[in-house]
Amino acid sequence: MDIPDYATLAIARNGHVLAVTLNRPQALNALNSQMGLDLIDLWARLANTKDVRVVILTGAGDRAFCAGGDFKERDGMTDEAWRHQHEIFERAFLAIIDSPLPVIAAANGHAFGGGLEFILAADFAYGVSTARFALTEVTIGIMPGGGGTQTLPRAVGGRRAKELILTGRPFSAAEALEWGVLNRVFEPGELMPAVIETAAEIARNAPLSVHQAKKSIQNGLQVDLRRGLEIEIEAYNRLVPTEDRREGIRAFLEKRKPVFTGH
Repeated sequence: MDIPDYATLAIARNGHVLAVTLNRPQALNALNSQMGLDLIDLWARLANTKDVRVVILTGAGDRAFCAGGDFKERDGMTDEAWRHQHEIFERAFLAIIDSPLPVIAAANGHAFGGGLEFILAADFAYGVSTARFALTEVTIGIMPGGGGTQTLPRAVGGRRAKELILTGRPFSAAEALEWGVLNRVFEPGELMPAVIETAAEIARNAPLSVHQAKKSIQNGLQVDLRRGLEIEIEAYNRLVPTEDRREGIRAFLEKRKPVFTGH
């Protein structure tokens, strides 16, 4: 897969795992217009490749995963320009949420505003014990607009999400783990090896199975149980005629590791 050099992202690939680093450490990896455009372009390319099976999303440096929106860039913007920029951000968040590829967020440092929304847009997240998190938008006259009012309640429950969003109060990595924002917490030097290990484990599985399982979970969460079960069977049946399904069964019977190709 051909990936260009991005102004705000650092890309590294190891086998079927792609590490995407928000790369503006001088600005605590804050989200600006160019980063939004870079993310949109990258995820459009990932939608049409079989080379990548899992994406890791992290930040440069050890201070911040992402400090949120870049308000220095926004200073002096007209209302029209602000809304136009936010449309770019909306597309960037949706590209992550809608990606058929599993996305693991690795919170290497603090995540505020849009930074926390990136973590919530991922399929799941690991973080360092020193990280802090917050959706602080109401303290400066706006509100979460990268999905936070929808993704945070789905992670922590409606009542806790209202407390966190309406106060703008920060919370710790330990609280993020307890409440379901993070799946696991590590000391700083242990984070990326653990994330890479999990990503590699997923990448070894049948990619079409992973895609369909992710799709079934995400779509099923939006409907009642009966419709969710129908969504699951629809996803399951798409795997029956695949070569990977045949390979998986052959490998099981022959007591060997399967070689999946995504077909």
